[in-house]
Amino acid sequence: MSEGPVSRALAMCSSEEADLLRLEEVFSTTLARTNSLILQPLISGDLEPSDSCDRECLRLLQQLHESAQRLWEVTEQSLRSLRQRLYHPPSIGLEALLLLRNADYVLQAHMEYIKSYTDCVVVQAFQRVSKRRSEYWRSQRKALRQLLSCVSPEGSVGTTMCQALHQPLAQHVQKYVLLLLSLRDTLDKCHPAQELVMHAVTLFGNLQSFMRQALDQAVATQALWHSLSSRLRDVLCSPTHRLLQDSQDIPVGVTPLRAERVLLFDDALVLLQGHNVHTFDLKLVWVEPGTDKCVLHILTPEEEFSLCTRDPQSQVLWQWKVTQAVCQALRGKKDFPMLGSGREPSVPPDCRCVAYTFRHEGRLCQATYEGEWCRAKPHGKGTLRWPDGRNHVGHFYRGLEHGFGICLVPQASEDKFDCYKCHWQEGTMCGYGICEYGTDEVYKGYFQAGQRHGFGVLDSAPQASQPFRYTGHWERGQRSGYGIEDDSDRGERYIGMWLADQRHGPGVVVTQAGACYQGTFQGDKMAGPGILLCEDDSLYEGTFTRDLTLLGKGKVTFPNGFTLDGSFSSGTDKGLYTQGVLDTAALPPDPCSTRKRQLGAGAFPVESRWQGVYSPFRAFARSGCPGELQEALLGFHVQSSRELRKSQEYLCCERSHPEDCEGSMEDILQELLLHREPKALQQYLRKALSNSRHPLGKLLQTLMLTFQATYSGIGANKHLQGMAQEEVKQHAQELWAAYRGLLKVALQRQGQTLEEEDIETRDAQVHGLLLPLLLPNFYSELFTLYLLLHEREDGLYSQGIANLSLFPDTKLLEFLDVQKHLWPLKDLKLTSNQRYSLVRDKCFLSAIECLQKIITTVDPREKLEVLEKTYGEIEATVSRVLCREHKLPMDDLLPLLIYVVSRARIQHLGAEIHLIRDMMDPIHTGGLHDFLLTALESCYEHIQKEDMRLHRLPGHWDSRELW
Repeated sequence: MSEGPVSRALAMCSSEEADLLRLEEVFSTTLARTNSLILQPLISGDLEPSDSCDRECLRLLQQLHESAQRLWEVTEQSLRSLRQRLYHPPSIGLEALLLLRNADYVLQAHMEYIKSYTDCVVVQAFQRVSKRRSEYWRSQRKALRQLLSCVSPEGSVGTTMCQALHQPLAQHVQKYVLLLLSLRDTLDKCHPAQELVMHAVTLFGNLQSFMRQALDQAVATQALWHSLSSRLRDVLCSPTHRLLQDSQDIPVGVTPLRAERVLLFDDALVLLQGHNVHTFDLKLVWVEPGTDKCVLHILTPEEEFSLCTRDPQSQVLWQWKVTQAVCQALRGKKDFPMLGSGREPSVPPDCRCVAYTFRHEGRLCQATYEGEWCRAKPHGKGTLRWPDGRNHVGHFYRGLEHGFGICLVPQASEDKFDCYKCHWQEGTMCGYGICEYGTDEVYKGYFQAGQRHGFGVLDSAPQASQPFRYTGHWERGQRSGYGIEDDSDRGERYIGMWLADQRHGPGVVVTQAGACYQGTFQGDKMAGPGILLCEDDSLYEGTFTRDLTLLGKGKVTFPNGFTLDGSFSSGTDKGLYTQGVLDTAALPPDPCSTRKRQLGAGAFPVESRWQGVYSPFRAFARSGCPGELQEALLGFHVQSSRELRKSQEYLCCERSHPEDCEGSMEDILQELLLHREPKALQQYLRKALSNSRHPLGKLLQTLMLTFQATYSGIGANKHLQGMAQEEVKQHAQELWAAYRGLLKVALQRQGQTLEEEDIETRDAQVHGLLLPLLLPNFYSELFTLYLLLHEREDGLYSQGIANLSLFPDTKLLEFLDVQKHLWPLKDLKLTSNQRYSLVRDKCFLSAIECLQKIITTVDPREKLEVLEKTYGEIEATVSRVLCREHKLPMDDLLPLLIYVVSRARIQHLGAEIHLIRDMMDPIHTGGLHDFLLTALESCYEHIQKEDMRLHRLPGHWDSRELW
């Protein structure tokens, strides 16, 4: 473009804009000359680097060259925007200038150049490289000085080179600020570019301060290396280090360590002890003023020491310097515009997230922790990894595993791990946990001090040669207390006491064949006297060998009443030999007492069987239901570790929290207070018991597990029915006590107290409120035991029902001696070819249908209500027949009830009656329900005795009438 148009364009803009254009042009030219005269020759020398220091210097110079190229490109972009503005002033506003529109972008290019330049200064890169071609650079000294605005004093080539690479930039930024300030003064306050200009002035004004500080730190760091021995210099010299404070300038002592010199860099605190260097990453340095105004406490992951100054002023300076350096290190960038004046808070946070490898001897030696810290200790979420493959991911508290965590421990065999998913307390497993071992055994239960302790379940590997399951109590890692073990290989279940991993004390062995042993065990074997109950109710009382073979004196009682009293032994062919007296003259035993021989109830008091299940919930309530222990009590759900072991995705595994399901413990306790009225309480308890994340629901779930482990499968033996029904009642009492414990805590948090509960009130709540709610959860296993126990009785009853079903209605009423005036003949609707004597299943139909509902519920109270309604239906039918209200006396009720029962054809009625009798609320004893249940029992016993084939059927009427 000709001179005329350029001059006219410049005349149309402000002189400040024109000066900015000239400034950028000059700076662009200077950068180009610097690149060709200095940087290109430095990085394109024909000599290969001779050592690692030379290679490092060359790398830094290449970075400087790249940042200088970047700065030149940005300057060229700024030039283009200025030219567009100057040559087209009406169409392009002042705010379109790159220097104003994107001042941060321009600033970033300057910052990158400053960092690269000071990195080179720190390691004296210019001096080292210039020496390699000293003759060449001496010939270029005049050209280097021409880059400077003034004649520099005589100095080395390296020094001149440093000035030539720094001085033009410093002068350029200074002129930027002056011109921008002048431009601001020419603009109106409402000009759209006013704020942009002010922002640019602030940025480049701060850049001036930053450049001076950066250069001062680089020069001071460069000087430091000369004051150190070559050994220390090799350890510490790094282009990224910037010296912030030296104890030689402001003296400071170190206790209890004895450091000769303290160096504060922008990323580390260094203590020098002779040739030893102690380096502390500033991200993991916590600073605390001491009680003495001349003392400053320093906390690090493995060391704690104090810096002692001569006067309080020195202590304040050291504290300020270290604090600001820590803040800067945590932010990962230098303060701008200068150290300690950044926009970020100047007080470092107590909680941080950093990775660190421990070096000192101890359990964490060589372990790497990555996660949250507080006051120099792992605190919060984090991961520990050891070189041998051990990993722990979870929560930490003051340096120790605390809270939920997952730990993998490698085994000797390849790709085998023990996986512990557990709650931890002060570094050891404590609370609920799930452990999956490399052997494929799995333990689910409670821990204390790192060992199985309390209630837990241990399962063998699915494909184990001798599969087993232990459900019971543990103490210090061993089976101790009451417990159940299934031996699937032998088809046996042991129920009883344990000590030090062996069966010890009273115990019961139930076999798949139906035989039951009860005795005292010692050293895992039965010792001394015991009993053997067979499936056919044969009873042996005497001594056994350790493998449960009859040996020594004993007595056998057969189901028919015969007894064999003598000595027993096993022969070489494993047969049984006996010598004794067989008594055949004894009266047959009472079948009822023979069938109802029960085991275990006297040997294991029901209130002491499952203390390991109840006690954690009691302790939780006594401690005030702290929320942080909620998951340790209730457990958790996580993905199966067998998959996690392969990819170690356990590091980010998800689990369900109690608060995710039904709220926190605070919410649970608050809800307790809102549902204390009887109806609301029943609904609340039903909801709580069905939720495994509620303390009551979790307790019930665990009790169900123990019940199934004891009485299902092999344990479904009629001789254990007494134990089972005792346990259900005890569980109801314990659940009510657990509810009361939670309620007490909820009231205490409201400043209230819980009134004492008398025994009568407690029993009424347990039987009337809680037992009906939890009985369905145990009903399947419990009713099976009743079925087995009363199988013979129910067989006779079924035969009696079959016999009575042969009768038509009127004949059956006649057979049962029901008075004819009570017969509901109006209910019998005859067809043309029918007679009254042949009509079936029509009389008392409403009562029959009502009684059949007794099997539709598991609640004894509701079953009794069904029985009461059946009685009401019978009376209503009779009243309708008599056309007046009529109360049935027992002599009339019993035969009518027998009729209704026989027509209802309820299976296993004996089991139903006995379960109702055992589980009914004691409040009904002596009342109407008790009377009706007694009447039903009489009907049941009467039907068992009806054998029409042997008694009254043939001679009572013509058998043709039956068909």
